[in-house]
Amino acid sequence: MTSSPREVCEVGSMSEQAYQRLWDSSHVTLQELLDQELPLLEPVPDRERQSFHYRLSSLYLYYLGLLRRFDTLYDQIVHPQKRRLLRRLLDGVAGRVLELKDDLVRTDLSEYHCLDHVLQDLKLTPADLEVPIPKYFLLEQSTILKERGLMLAEILSRMGPVTSETSFPEMHRTKAIILLQRAERARQGRLRATFMREIRKEEERDRKIREEGWHRFSQDQAAIIIQKVWKGYLQRKCTQHDRWTEMEFIGMLPSAHQVNLRVMYQDGLGEDIGRLRQIEKEEEFQVAMVKTHDVLRETEGPDMKEKLKEQIRQWFIECHALTGRFPDYPDESLGGSYLIFADKTPEQVKMELEVQAQESKKKNQEKNKEKENEKKERKQKKGKGRKREADTMLKAWPSKFIPVINAGHEEYINVWKNQHESIHSTQSFDPEALRVEKRKEVEEEIRIQVDELMRQELKNLHLAVDREEGKPLKPPKKKAGKKTGKKKEKDLTPDRSVESLLEELVVFGFLRKSETVTLKDYIGDFLYLGSTLNLANKLPMPSLFDIRQNVALYGVLRLGSPDIHAMAPLIRSILLVGPSGMGKKMLVKAVCTETGANLFDLSPSNLQGKYPGKMGVQMIVHMVFKVARLLQPSVIWIGNAEKNFYKRVPKEEKEMDPKRIKKDLTKALRLLSPGDRVMLIGTTDQPQLAEMKGLCRTYERILFMPRPDYASRFVLWRQMIETQGVQVTQNLDISALAKVSDGYTPGHILQAIHSVLTERRVLQLSKQPLVASEFLGHLAKLEPMYREEEESLKDWYFKTPLGKRKVKFIKDQDVEEAKLAKERKKRK
Repeated sequence: MTSSPREVCEVGSMSEQAYQRLWDSSHVTLQELLDQELPLLEPVPDRERQSFHYRLSSLYLYYLGLLRRFDTLYDQIVHPQKRRLLRRLLDGVAGRVLELKDDLVRTDLSEYHCLDHVLQDLKLTPADLEVPIPKYFLLEQSTILKERGLMLAEILSRMGPVTSETSFPEMHRTKAIILLQRAERARQGRLRATFMREIRKEEERDRKIREEGWHRFSQDQAAIIIQKVWKGYLQRKCTQHDRWTEMEFIGMLPSAHQVNLRVMYQDGLGEDIGRLRQIEKEEEFQVAMVKTHDVLRETEGPDMKEKLKEQIRQWFIECHALTGRFPDYPDESLGGSYLIFADKTPEQVKMELEVQAQESKKKNQEKNKEKENEKKERKQKKGKGRKREADTMLKAWPSKFIPVINAGHEEYINVWKNQHESIHSTQSFDPEALRVEKRKEVEEEIRIQVDELMRQELKNLHLAVDREEGKPLKPPKKKAGKKTGKKKEKDLTPDRSVESLLEELVVFGFLRKSETVTLKDYIGDFLYLGSTLNLANKLPMPSLFDIRQNVALYGVLRLGSPDIHAMAPLIRSILLVGPSGMGKKMLVKAVCTETGANLFDLSPSNLQGKYPGKMGVQMIVHMVFKVARLLQPSVIWIGNAEKNFYKRVPKEEKEMDPKRIKKDLTKALRLLSPGDRVMLIGTTDQPQLAEMKGLCRTYERILFMPRPDYASRFVLWRQMIETQGVQVTQNLDISALAKVSDGYTPGHILQAIHSVLTERRVLQLSKQPLVASEFLGHLAKLEPMYREEEESLKDWYFKTPLGKRKVKFIKDQDVEEAKLAKERKKRK
């Protein structure tokens, strides 16, 4: 049964009303959150760290919920003007989530946070802690991704025959014929054997029938057997129907009349229809924008021009009457005629500029004095400085995204809150709001033109009346001091096009086509006992769920949007530390998939034998970072990242010279600024071999990945088996497998599942169900991660800057608790 266009439109209007209600409720929540933002800026003593952490965590969770809602609204609402506002709100909330994450790291002194008690208090589930990835990251750059994919495919097709020739060894013709004959004879032999086996089974069956004879039933016996089968079938059908009606009655299943077009609309069909309508309405809106701009320029433009001229001329006359001379015209950098219409005379404007210049001088002098005093204090009072660090006050850093969110919230209240949905029932644009917006643009364009004309007119007046040349009113010049900006990178390839650089990087294997892996494919469960372990003075280890969330926050959200990246706390690099088999490469590929980023490979093994010498290293690093910036978003991956910072290079790797990229890599990273959506992601399983200082300077965030806990292993076994097309039954004890596989990584578990669930075993599942004992033999062949290895990785992690601070904080807490315990004993 197909649905008519009218029904689809009815469902669409129904969903638009539902989305409008969701938008209204979201802004109620947003207003409550904005009211809670101001108290966070007030400093809090260190002893109130827990309460401050709780406030940050609750705000973080609420903003995550808002991010999820705004993503749904932006993806499904059709109205083009509303979508523009929603986009600003979505980016603003995403940026605020990243800022709160940064505050949580500084407060908790850890990249991972135990929020189970906050979830429980707010009556939320671990699913609410999942970081939503906005759908527009990929949808809005789908054409760019297709073009890039075609370009890569074309380059790879050119170099394809070369790789095929070198990859296969040559074989003599007679040897090849003999090999084919053996394979064919073996195949025929196997077919003949199976055929003969079936014939023997049939003969055996016929022999038994001849010996025993056919079992003959009487008429009554046959009727009873048929009745049993039929009544059993009817009873099972009735029981199933009763179960469905009961589930509908208690609300566990939708009723039959609800499972119709609306369900189809929600399950994907509606999303596609909604996106098509978005494209149609956006095209209409773009045409209307051009038409409205042209109409306003033709109809209202001349009147605007004349009014502006009259007002500026009146200002000339009034100033001449008051001061005895014509004023200087404000410079365009100061706003031009905007200063004239600010109800201020030119003398007042001059005075303000002079005051600003004096204030800036005073500030510079004060800053210099403060710096000198700080240097003296540091030299004289090093010991006192350490004591002061312990008495530091906690507070959230000022947000760059709150003004954006506030502006969006006010626009919603002033423009869209009280508008009835019947006004925009077709989800077209609001012509009146469009006129107001375009009128401002036309006014600005005309103002610039009028400013040029009036400057010339004022110059003529100066020459005719005052007999002097008028000088434009310029902003105060900044004092030439020390340059705070970063040095610009020298372009080593100024004459080369992006296409030629891209082709060279593909040919040499530095730019690779990333496999399609989503972040959801990185399976892992939430850490449910984090707060309990903290209370017992035990450091909880992060779960796979926590690792996935951090990669989404540090990698995906920042790289996905230029607006978010330009204003969010800048993170240029991440280091994933964990044993092999933990899915580090998979996470790198997931970041590329979710953001549509290019994948560059600067691993030491990939650099071996390519671009030798000092100039060669400079050239390849420059080329990679240049192309990565031009074709952003981009991910630069370095596998075995510890090799770039070896304490001692092993003899067998001296020819590779893994440390040669070290200096150029750090220089190139420093040149990345907000807006450059390029991220360096390193992976290592032996960080102990590297110099700590160099590694921590290069990688700003270090994410430790320990072996999975019981909850994650349980989820891993279940979902990995189900992805192989096998339904988990009661015969398979997943809990026992999760307990037995303690110490094994997700890679080990996947390897064991692949070796058990062969094609032949999957075909036998109907007769022989899967049992947990089948996996034990294959697990036993694999070498697990021993506790000593994990402990050495933990020890290394706690020697990192953030790890040291965490250890020191715990020690200070223990000392304070011991003091308090002694005082209590004395009182008793």
